[in-house]
Amino acid sequence: MSVLNGGSAGPLRDTGLLSPVRAGTPAEAAVSDEAWLQAMLDAEAALTRAQAGLGLVPPEAARTITRLARGELLDPRAVALTARETANPVVGLVQALSRLVEKEDPAAAEYVHRGSTSQDVLDTGTMLVAARTLRIIRSDLARAAAALAGLARDHRDTLMAGRTLTLHAVPTTFGLKAAGWRQLLQDADARLGQVLDGLPVSLGGAAGTLAGYLEYARIDGRAGTDTHVDAARHVAVLTEAFAAETGLSAGPALPWHALRSPVADLAAALAFTAGALGKMAVDVQSLARTEVGEVAEPTVAGRGASSAMPQKRNPVLATLMRSAALQVPVLAAGLTQCLVAEDERSAGAWHAEWLLLRECLRLTGGAAHTAVELAAGLQVRPERMRRNVALTGSALVSERLAAVLAPRLGKAAAKRLLTSATELAAGSDRPLPKVLAELPELTGAFDPDELARLCDPAHYTGAAGALVDRALSRP
Repeated sequence: MSVLNGGSAGPLRDTGLLSPVRAGTPAEAAVSDEAWLQAMLDAEAALTRAQAGLGLVPPEAARTITRLARGELLDPRAVALTARETANPVVGLVQALSRLVEKEDPAAAEYVHRGSTSQDVLDTGTMLVAARTLRIIRSDLARAAAALAGLARDHRDTLMAGRTLTLHAVPTTFGLKAAGWRQLLQDADARLGQVLDGLPVSLGGAAGTLAGYLEYARIDGRAGTDTHVDAARHVAVLTEAFAAETGLSAGPALPWHALRSPVADLAAALAFTAGALGKMAVDVQSLARTEVGEVAEPTVAGRGASSAMPQKRNPVLATLMRSAALQVPVLAAGLTQCLVAEDERSAGAWHAEWLLLRECLRLTGGAAHTAVELAAGLQVRPERMRRNVALTGSALVSERLAAVLAPRLGKAAAKRLLTSATELAAGSDRPLPKVLAELPELTGAFDPDELARLCDPAHYTGAAGALVDRALSRP
């Protein structure tokens, strides 16, 4: 089957039917088959331009190859089917590109894929795809973080129950919770930024020695068969030129065909990012429960509808984000496992990376894109938060009361007294301050106003406000 455009694309499409978190998002488009095909063509063209800049390829040949290295001229499905015979898509791609160039300039076709190997092209294309997608993800993270900063600022002192192991613990503020979500997204962005700055070109040749590049440099130097090529210098200048043409990093000191640190680092950063987004999502899900009702997702007509229960409006955005957070770390583990690559090029581990990485990129990208809408439109319900605080009332400040009473009664005795007092208050449905005021052990210890103040959850949020201020002061 011809891999030129016009061959049968086949009936199969990855529409996102089973992955709604990424369906229709910018990250999905950035990692599509068409995008990956174009990235590999970009790598081929960039390599030719780099070689031309070093005087190894005629400039007109490099211009022709660059002009024809366009994905719309090829059929991705046909390339994929051809790849079944070679175990990677680059062989068919190079053949198709060579035919396109040959039709216009037979001499230029000789310089397609000059001295290169499939892994150099696919790995460099992969890094280009990753770079383009990471920029999309980071933009969405910044937008979501900005919205969360607004929530943290607006709700700096909005009282709510802090929960540990799912139960009321001590008072906190919604502002501090939103600041925490923002901090995680900023941490994720920092990790992605570090990875993005180091995404490298791949330049190793057939087995990581760059022998083909060196041999063509000797031949293309047109100085005779005995011409000596300074290997170290040529590798350095070619790699730098290639990196400059692609916008990627020159990379590690050694070719990384079987040294998969760049992919493993990328996987780790994506797993962290998905997890950070997942933390926000699972908190929103918990707070949006019917019986909690402290937040709600932005209202959009028809969104969250149940196929069976008309009254429901499900937390769709948080659900999509959480689904990505549960998948990406598992996929990233598979990418880390691919570090165990035999010899100078793996028969299977390298190949296993491709789909895993694409899923990590588009799931994380889909979750980040979803987070923007969730953060910007989240409905916060302070009145419901106060109502829920009242469910346990002054029991939320028992830690404070224990600290106040310890000097009078002893630490252990104070804890025992407060345990029985909170149980009595809950069992008799009476306010804790009244129960405490009637205890003989505390007769004369506090006046009513002082006891009421000590038992008010709003007066026991610790450094929550100051922590929000400190978090927001850091860009």
